[in-house]
Amino acid sequence: MKLYGIKNCDTVKKARKWLDEQGIDYEFHDFKKDGLQSDLLFRWEHAVGWETLLNRRGTTWRKLPEDVRDTIDAQSAHEIMLENPSIIKRPVVENGGDVRVGFSADEWSAWLA
Repeated sequence: MKLYGIKNCDTVKKARKWLDEQGIDYEFHDFKKDGLQSDLLFRWEHAVGWETLLNRRGTTWRKLPEDVRDTIDAQSAHEIMLENPSIIKRPVVENGGDVRVGFSADEWSAWLA
């Protein structure tokens, strides 16, 4: 299992704590420290869709110019997420061939049972 996110993100902290409490081994990849590769982002987009990955609630989204937000599509979203990984909803988790976005203890309990 590999968990992607930003070290000081509250949701990522909750997810990591939950995984530790469950005794589940995982590798952590910090977007800000370790970067983000285009092919990895394409894989996630294919698995869950760019709309799921794009966090429209955060400050990074709100800082984008209005015309960019109003005309966003798959290609521009990909470029924005590569340039600003903070705009990706977190965490992103890969487990085998499965990709999940966000954290819910109840959902993860069922998923990883």
